Amino acid sequence: MGSYNKLVRDKIPEILDKKGVTYERRITSSEEYKAELVRKLGEEAKEFTEAGDPEELADIMEVVEALKQLPDYRTVEELRRKKLEERGGFTQKIILKGEKQ
Repeated sequence: MGSYNKLVRDKIPEILDKKGVTYERRITSSEEYKAELVRKLGEEAKEFTEAGDPEELADIMEVVEALKQLPDYRTVEELRRKKLEERGGFTQKIILKGEKQ
């Protein structure tokens, strides 16, 4: 098994303990937590892009929910709704083709 140094879900240490896996555990600073969540979002998005698996989409959603709790992103739901109202969503499946201006 390779090495790792990454943010994990809260119950992963408990799962590893039950399996007898050894590891080091530490708690991040607020600044590092934000950076790790952003990194995790990219990691999960890549996995979803490659696999298209609903499990990977659920992981993305969990990371987004954690990001929404941070002070920098507390207004993101309000922004999402505003954009939905002003620009719409993606339900009509519209693809545009043209030259970039």
